[in-house]
Amino acid sequence: MAVSRTRRQVRLSRALGIALTPKAVKYFEKRPYGPGEHGRARRRTESDYAVRLKEKQRLRAQYGIREAQIQRVFEEAKREQALTGESLVELLEMRLDALVLRSGFARTIAQARQAVVHRHILVDGKLVDRPSFRVKPGQVIQVKPKSQAMVPFQVAAAGAHRDVLPNLPSYLDVELTKLRAELVRRPKRAEVPVTCNEQLVVEYYSR
Repeated sequence: MAVSRTRRQVRLSRALGIALTPKAVKYFEKRPYGPGEHGRARRRTESDYAVRLKEKQRLRAQYGIREAQIQRVFEEAKREQALTGESLVELLEMRLDALVLRSGFARTIAQARQAVVHRHILVDGKLVDRPSFRVKPGQVIQVKPKSQAMVPFQVAAAGAHRDVLPNLPSYLDVELTKLRAELVRRPKRAEVPVTCNEQLVVEYYSR
């Protein structure tokens, strides 16, 4: 199962042109072209629709979310006063699983989601098992005390994931040894470490 999942992530990384997991990085660097027997072949020019679709898929893949989920957040972003694309990324970044990952409590978005679903994460001292939970500025995320003794979280508390994760963004205040993090303010698009041209995503959904 684990090997199959890794292979899927590597294939998806190569298809989308971004490394989605730390394990995918070395495979992606070795073979940075698309998967399949025609992966090396010169590709024909993609249509405008194909370009926008791919950009939307890249954003979805980086957050590991379903189509219905990103559509709901897009509709919410449209109602905000700011630029829709920037709001979309900022709202996605406030998901609980995304912040668990950014804080260094997990190595990949899949691990972060698993930690939430398996009821290891508290928000303001209350158990939350929904990865899509929207964290508000001022709320504190923490690994449940009973779970902190588990090996994966001990590894995280030692800072083992920091070498494969982006630099800690300034919208988070993290005490890694305590497995505690606070969202101090709403993220700004320029600070969010995802690879995406969000305007193309907006154009895809506005077609």
